[in-house]
Amino acid sequence: MLAIRNNLAVTYRSLGRLEDALRLRRDVYSGRLKLNGEEHVETLIAANNYANLLEGLNRYEEASSLLCRQILVARRILGETNSTTLGMRWLYALTLRKKDGATLDDLRESVETLGSVAPLWTRVFGPSHPDTPSVQRALEDARKALAARAAASSSGAA
Repeated sequence: MLAIRNNLAVTYRSLGRLEDALRLRRDVYSGRLKLNGEEHVETLIAANNYANLLEGLNRYEEASSLLCRQILVARRILGETNSTTLGMRWLYALTLRKKDGATLDDLRESVETLGSVAPLWTRVFGPSHPDTPSVQRALEDARKALAARAAASSSGAA
C-alpha cells in the first residue's frame, strides 16, 4: 500500500498537485517509520523524498529539520558514499542556503557540506553523471552566498 501511495505522489507531483503529493509523501514516510523503523533503507528513501518535496515547495526550515535528523541515520546505516546519503546531504545544504533568514552559520554549514559532498559525488558517480555539474554549481552558489553575506556583515549591513 505504501508503494502505491508513493507512486500516486509521483503522479500528483507530475501533474502539479504539489500539496496532494506532499500529503502522500508525509504519509509514506510516517508509514515507513512505523513499519520498518528509522534505520531501514526504505524509511530513509521516504524521508529524502518527503524532504525533496518540502524543498520544492520552499518549506526549507521543515526540510532542513527533517534532513538534519535523517542524515545522521543515513551516514551510519548506508555509509558516506551511498547515493541516498549524498543526495540528502546535498539537499540539506540547499535548504540551509535558501531558507528565510539564513544566518552566516547556515551558509558556512552549507558550504562545508557541499564542499565534502561534491568531491564524493564526482568520485562515486563520475564527472559525466548528469547531476555532477549541478552539485558543483550548488557549491559555487553557496560560496557566493556566503561571501556576499560575510561582506554585508563586515560592512555593518547584516
